Amino acid sequence: MTSDDSLPDGPRSTEQRKSEALERLARDNDVWVATADETGEPCLVPLAFHWDGEAVWLCTRDTNPTGRNLAASGKIRLCFGHTRDVVLVNGAVRMLTRDELPAEVGDAFAAKDGWDPREDHPSYVWFRIVPESVQAWGTVSEMRGRTLMRDGEWLV
Repeated sequence: MTSDDSLPDGPRSTEQRKSEALERLARDNDVWVATADETGEPCLVPLAFHWDGEAVWLCTRDTNPTGRNLAASGKIRLCFGHTRDVVLVNGAVRMLTRDELPAEVGDAFAAKDGWDPREDHPSYVWFRIVPESVQAWGTVSEMRGRTLMRDGEWLV
């Protein structure tokens, strides 16, 4: 999208959408996180995140529904942006303790968000999400070609 978030005249190319999706991952501070428990009960929450160029990193308590769901299922759906410029990421999840977290990831997360979970309650754990699929679109005209990554491989 343009810097003023106005709608484009026509569909963006898949290359442009990939570029803008990667920019969003680097720039945005928060993401909608969708999980489900073993009975299928959905949970949707916003969380701060860090993108390291290969994976999305989240931090939440292992005692809340999102933490429990991620630890149990290993699956996640992330939604970046708004309804007229959305990036959906489905990914595989790996949970890490504070001791397992690479220091550079914790430092980058804290610098970006202004909050360092490593200094907060001990129930905070980290989740590394490797994208398996990525879709990006703005309006109906961009529905065709919205899949940018499938099975962990970029299509563009």
